[in-house]
Amino acid sequence: MCAVVAGDRSYTAIAEWVADVPAATALALGMAPDRRPSEAMIRRLLQAIDPQLLTAAVSVWLTGRAAAGTSTSRRAIAVDGKTLRGSRTTGNAARHVMAACDQAAGVVLASTDVDGKTNEITRFAPLLDQIGDLRDTVITADALHCQREHVDYLAERGAHWILTVKGNQPSLHAQLAGLPWRAVPDAFRDTDRGHGRREIRTLKALTISTGIDFPHAAQALRIRRRRRRLDQPKRFTTETVYAITDLRVHQAKPAHLAAWIRGHWSIENKIHWVRDVTYDEDRSQIRTGTGPEVMAALRNDAIGALRTAGITNIAAANRHHARDSTRPLALLGIT
Repeated sequence: MCAVVAGDRSYTAIAEWVADVPAATALALGMAPDRRPSEAMIRRLLQAIDPQLLTAAVSVWLTGRAAAGTSTSRRAIAVDGKTLRGSRTTGNAARHVMAACDQAAGVVLASTDVDGKTNEITRFAPLLDQIGDLRDTVITADALHCQREHVDYLAERGAHWILTVKGNQPSLHAQLAGLPWRAVPDAFRDTDRGHGRREIRTLKALTISTGIDFPHAAQALRIRRRRRRLDQPKRFTTETVYAITDLRVHQAKPAHLAAWIRGHWSIENKIHWVRDVTYDEDRSQIRTGTGPEVMAALRNDAIGALRTAGITNIAAANRHHARDSTRPLALLGIT
């Protein structure tokens, strides 16, 4: 993790970091300065360990550090998957990993491999089984996971949920789109400027009484995002998304619902985009054993450690920690 925090992306780079650190740093890491692990040893280790256990062990520590930074009364966990494109070989498809991420902290709490014999839907419950207590937690997921079996599972665990609804549930999507949204006032409205554009987000909510065929559903939501470039003030693009939740009016304010929905979308930027752009994950040549999943877990852990320290620019943080080998130790509390 120290080497990955410093921006290293491969077994060779990790081994070079280990070889270059001063004797005092090696001792702090539990290594004899004259007997440091080689690239071959590091490679064999990372190709053999269980990435799920690694993620679980580190997430407990990271979540403890981030507990004070929670911004809402409930914990929200986003479930999302990512393909490790660089792990593709001539005879094998690329590995696919699904993760559960604490929205507020930006920390990955659990992960599971989705092999070619199954899909994300069947791995939803095994993924969340890795998290001990889900009571009163809000689970957010994309349209693929808008499944009746999923909400039954979450009800048994005492968790709440917000699920996007799209074309894979055509009847439910049609029912939501057909609700009298024009007669409903905005429950929440937010405006944001950045990256040369302005975005207006609105959320409408309707209490579900009859006519919506989905178990445990309490409210239907319509989220509308209107964007325009600041240099083209008259040209707007509009995106409308429907969602459904078991949270009742007295259980969550509209501002919280909007924050959790936006928080789910932001995981793509907080985690996946950083792994692809900053760590160049899609071009990684690591393909043997559990190596691809373990390296993905280490990148998640490094990003989580940096974010819990209040750092938002991960690339700059990598460079900062690469200039002094004691800095990763200080970040991770190693003395």
